[in-house]
Amino acid sequence: MDVDSLRALQAPLKDAYRADPQAGIVTLKARGTLDDAHIACKVETGRAIAMAGLHPATGGSGAELCSGDMLLEALVACAGVTLKAVATALEIDLRAATVRAEGELDFRGTLGVAKDAPVGFSAIRLDFDVDTDAPQEKLDTLLRLTERYCVVFQTLNVKPALSASLNVLPA
Repeated sequence: MDVDSLRALQAPLKDAYRADPQAGIVTLKARGTLDDAHIACKVETGRAIAMAGLHPATGGSGAELCSGDMLLEALVACAGVTLKAVATALEIDLRAATVRAEGELDFRGTLGVAKDAPVGFSAIRLDFDVDTDAPQEKLDTLLRLTERYCVVFQTLNVKPALSASLNVLPA
């Protein structure tokens, strides 16, 4: 896709969102069902069922997906798509690109072994390797705009309002 095709694709959407800001607000949803036989959750991805379970560091077999890995995979997917879209908009020719995310977890927190150990990632690093001849000034803009417009990156960067509820199903 070239810059003109991208602009043609997105222009009517941008116009609609400017005219009606509420039209730009979309509720994304995810759903999972607990597995009866294992400590696992079947997550409906829209394309297939992903079976998430305990990480081996918490007693899992490693056969199921780890939700921490899935979080990093979502970051990589979002950042990769955003990088490509921004590069297209800036007319930066990326001959190839690789996106990597990694982060540290202290499983003592998850397992309740140490109250001072955090539950969750203490650090996440996102790296891009690009094959391009673009000047550094354009690459700096590419990174800045990718960070700015990547939904998952910004969600992790600026904590959203979170809530949880437990609903008991009728007998």
